[in-house]
Amino acid sequence: MLKTIDDIILYSYTKDMNNIVKINPHFNSELTTVLFDLERLRYQQLEGTITPWLFFDLKEIVHLVESVASARIEGNRTTVIGAANDIIENQQETNNESVKELRNIRRGIEFIETHLKDKGKISEGFIRELHKIAIKELSDDGSKTPGKFRTEDVKISKSAHKPPSHLEVPSLMQELVEYINEPLDSKFDILKTATAHHRFAAIHPFDNGNGRTARLLTYAMLAEQRFIDDQGFRLLNPASIFCIDREEYFRQLANADKSTPSGMEEWCLYVAKGIQQEAARITRLLDKKFAVTKLIAPALKNARVNKYISESEHEILQIAMEKDVFQARDVKHLFGTSASATVQTSRVLTGMKRKGLIMALPNNKKKYAMRFANNHLLRDVLSGMDDNGLLPITNNTKD
Repeated sequence: MLKTIDDIILYSYTKDMNNIVKINPHFNSELTTVLFDLERLRYQQLEGTITPWLFFDLKEIVHLVESVASARIEGNRTTVIGAANDIIENQQETNNESVKELRNIRRGIEFIETHLKDKGKISEGFIRELHKIAIKELSDDGSKTPGKFRTEDVKISKSAHKPPSHLEVPSLMQELVEYINEPLDSKFDILKTATAHHRFAAIHPFDNGNGRTARLLTYAMLAEQRFIDDQGFRLLNPASIFCIDREEYFRQLANADKSTPSGMEEWCLYVAKGIQQEAARITRLLDKKFAVTKLIAPALKNARVNKYISESEHEILQIAMEKDVFQARDVKHLFGTSASATVQTSRVLTGMKRKGLIMALPNNKKKYAMRFANNHLLRDVLSGMDDNGLLPITNNTKD
């Protein structure tokens, strides 16, 4: 079992992929300082400021941004708002390759979370399934052999790194999976995640879709390590680490390819600092007072002005924000005191459920919570996030 930082094997590769390099960051190094801070953040409680309804809708938005960020690294120019429109329109069929790519990444995230909740492990089969999901129904940027390792040697465009022969891929991937599942003191989890990301990219095991699969694998490792956790109300956009400056991402990967301890330590620092910055961004987003005041309330106001919602719907949603969970009796007074008020209240609440503005709680269908991740409020919430510096990517296509 790996127990000390001297025991951590960090892979960096020569052309034959056989060179293994160890790093030993100094106790006072920047990397060690960031790792200590991340270990603190992983178990930090958010002091009850976040409520379940707010968390799970924000989680949907985080997944949306994650899919756009990962796709944009590959050159997909879809905007965050464009992706939001796809959710709002909810079209089942599309011929748009960019939209398909985004949907695939979101499906990959959902698969990861379901798999890990079922206590599944990150196995070779799991990685193959991530690849199949990432390239599903894509023609321009798809794969000839979904979920299967490549059977030809390849070159990486605009990269000096030469991936290993396809004959080596099966054994190298087996080695990588063993490394991912090697018991290790949790304080070294980020180093393992950074190393695995680079290792996967260097092996380049599939004929296409390797970048998207590598970022989904990173998401899976961070979720397994509880940096992303429903129970702890912790979220991350792992792809945000790499998408803010895609050229820097590729430069750092190339630097790690040099097979030197300094190159690998710089790569690990790059990943660790990215996670640290993203954790700080998400922590701010998950503060209820901030989220309601800066994001949701302005979105409600704008939705009313643009007549996406009615006056009564607006008033009900205001009450929903205040109470977190509400019942019909909490809003019945909005419809007067006549005998028909109960019927009218029920009719409006049913319509709001159909629009996705509210949801009935799974364990009590007479109680409701607000929704904003799958309706016309979503665009304005995203705009508010952008205005407050909470999106890792901008809403335009010129960046």
